Amino acid sequence: MKRFQPKLKEKRWDIKKEEFLLKQWMDENIYIPKWDENKPIFSIDTPPPYASGIWHIAAAAHYVQFDFFARYFRMKGYNIYFPMGIDRNGLPIELRVEKEYNIKAREMDRETFLDLCSKKLDEYERYILDVVRRMGMTANFLNPYKTDSPEYRALTQATFIELWKRGLIYEDSRPTIWCPECYTPIAEAEVEYVKRKGKLYYIKFPLKEDPSRHVVIATTRPELIGATAAVLYHPDDDRYKDLENKEVIIPIYNYSVKIIPHKVVNPEYGSGMMMLSSFGDLEDVRLFRELNLTPRILISPNGTMNELSGKYVGLKSEEARKEIVKDLEKEGYILKMEWIDQNIPTCWRSKNPVEFIFVKALYLKQLEYKKVLLKLIDEITFIPDFHKQLLINWINSVSIDWAISRDRFYGTEVPIWYCKKCGHPHIPEPGRYYRPWKEKAPFSKCEKCGYTEFVGDSRTFDTWMDSSISCLYISKYKRDNKFFEKVFPVTLRPQGIDIVRTWLYYTLLRVYQLTNKPAFKYVRLSGMGLDEKGRPMSKSLGNIVEPIPVIDKYGADAFRLWAAGETKIGYNYLYKEDKIISARNFITKLWNIARFISNFPDMSKSVSLKDLTLVDKYLLLRLNNLIKLADKEFSSLDSFETIRELRRFVWEIFASHYLEMVKPRLYNADSTFGENEVASAMATIHLALKAILKIIHPITPFVTDYIWRELYGGNILNQTFPEAFELDIDNEIFDEIMLFNSLIWKYKEKNGLKKKDYISKVVAPSILKPAYSDLKAMHRIIQLDFSDQILNVEDSVIQI
Repeated sequence: MKRFQPKLKEKRWDIKKEEFLLKQWMDENIYIPKWDENKPIFSIDTPPPYASGIWHIAAAAHYVQFDFFARYFRMKGYNIYFPMGIDRNGLPIELRVEKEYNIKAREMDRETFLDLCSKKLDEYERYILDVVRRMGMTANFLNPYKTDSPEYRALTQATFIELWKRGLIYEDSRPTIWCPECYTPIAEAEVEYVKRKGKLYYIKFPLKEDPSRHVVIATTRPELIGATAAVLYHPDDDRYKDLENKEVIIPIYNYSVKIIPHKVVNPEYGSGMMMLSSFGDLEDVRLFRELNLTPRILISPNGTMNELSGKYVGLKSEEARKEIVKDLEKEGYILKMEWIDQNIPTCWRSKNPVEFIFVKALYLKQLEYKKVLLKLIDEITFIPDFHKQLLINWINSVSIDWAISRDRFYGTEVPIWYCKKCGHPHIPEPGRYYRPWKEKAPFSKCEKCGYTEFVGDSRTFDTWMDSSISCLYISKYKRDNKFFEKVFPVTLRPQGIDIVRTWLYYTLLRVYQLTNKPAFKYVRLSGMGLDEKGRPMSKSLGNIVEPIPVIDKYGADAFRLWAAGETKIGYNYLYKEDKIISARNFITKLWNIARFISNFPDMSKSVSLKDLTLVDKYLLLRLNNLIKLADKEFSSLDSFETIRELRRFVWEIFASHYLEMVKPRLYNADSTFGENEVASAMATIHLALKAILKIIHPITPFVTDYIWRELYGGNILNQTFPEAFELDIDNEIFDEIMLFNSLIWKYKEKNGLKKKDYISKVVAPSILKPAYSDLKAMHRIIQLDFSDQILNVEDSVIQI
């Protein structure tokens, strides 16, 4: 038979071809959505990455997973709507610009500062979009939406205006979670609790009626002793029942407060008595409201002690703590100190402890929506299901309304103008983007008092006010009703578990308030990418690995294959370079297999499945298992098991056993096999390769597309996902064949024979009869007999 030269000339897959394919894809417009009205829609609310610095490889791995399923569902016949966005609002860029230019936003012209932020964001955006392109993502990165664009900000303001008019947003001066470092209120969801060792001070409080007697109160924040409004004990605590409604004198500050019973107190903590101050935590805030107590605020917005703190004014709270402890010790008020484990509330951005101070802020009502949200999430499929509990736990823990205004600069402005005379707030009509801090009010006179002068609000929104409507923006909410009806609710929200309580929760809350619908059909929650030691990647730890150098070294396909198969969905995963190398080696193996197959003509269209040999049918029957697994798992938005089984099938079953077994039949050098048997093998190797390429294409698009173009023509992305082969057999003996192969190889190795050396005789179990010709030729067995008496392959009789 005629010998064919391989169509794939290169002996190894060259990752430089990835750039060639990126250009091909650009020319073929694969990034532009193509709509067929008769097809279903698969839409993705792609997380808009924040443009504030260099992506690390774990973040890139998180994003590339979205592309797996966009490619898969495109091959399944869906219209794919895969927009790309860039998050360009919020505090991080302000802090970065302040640090880089050694400036303070509050000490310079706002417009100039905003311009610096925008230019720096442009720089980071270009980097992110290049990573997205280089990873082979099919998201529409050519025309990304930007959360600081006038169009996006106009929608954020429009949703605010709608909810204001419906009475869901209000303004109030109340105790608010405050970050002194960021100098702004933050939301409850932005508080992270950090474990650390702390000092618990046992302080003596003299009784007012008899200062020679005292009660002992344990506190970790003695600097708030001057903010104490009451002392509490548990009503069942017999130690203190006789003290009810008596008063204690506050050390150093010398005023008195009542002793009150309350069930909030834990009798086992400290002395069993609690110093209720304004404010140590959210529980203090709640208790002040419940008991109708007047707060004494000692800490100013910049985190220093104010005038009410007396001699400690101007000190930072931790410095004041040290000084007041010295004074308490000097006056004999401290009984003892002990080390304890603390959970410190900190700002998730600055990582500094937060305070609770009185601030005038805008609030979005959320407490009244807790029950409906708990019901709403039952309409959404969570992947994996067990991470749904993260959201449930958070909803149940929400205890205050959402403070949505921020005393910052680079963000969507709060669209309010206040009457200069009476202070009445005025809200414009929705539609355009408003900038009240620099624009003239779009009103002629105050609707309340008739005054004609206004002052614009200088605040911005919490960036989650913008991010929480990403699914509405991409669905063209309020801009294209026909499109919105097609796309909404969005099919998929993919995101990390670290922002369940922020992006996911706020999106579900806001979208329900605006549409009375769930925002998505599916929520896919990924675990966290960590370094080799299991630590989050961060600059402070010096463990950031950038994705581009890794991709340049090993190829985007190797990176993507690692990301797809490193762990089950929802679990944390570690970055290890040797795993990328292993993925690269598999891609090399796939290339070598395809190159070998490219020696032989594709007979898959001229040979029917029913005319294949049994051995060839056995392979395809085994391949059916992989096709079904991949289809099931990919449709469930996971890939872990598929990648594991695919690597085993390709490397072990297909390459090491099947291809080795049919090589004699493919070459047919001594005309041992008939023409139909040879054609069957040629058809099967191409059928198998095509299916394998299609299965793994969503994961490794570069090498699969290149092979497909060279061997079969066209773009593999336009192919349909493989379906199981319709075969006329139900069982296969591939495990037995592989066991027999291994038995012969080990026998030859043990006896100093090469694989190509002949064996005089083998008696094997009768179950292997259908593979007689292939096994005999493969192992160069002169006489291959079968016996019903031999039940196990391991018991085969071999003679040299």
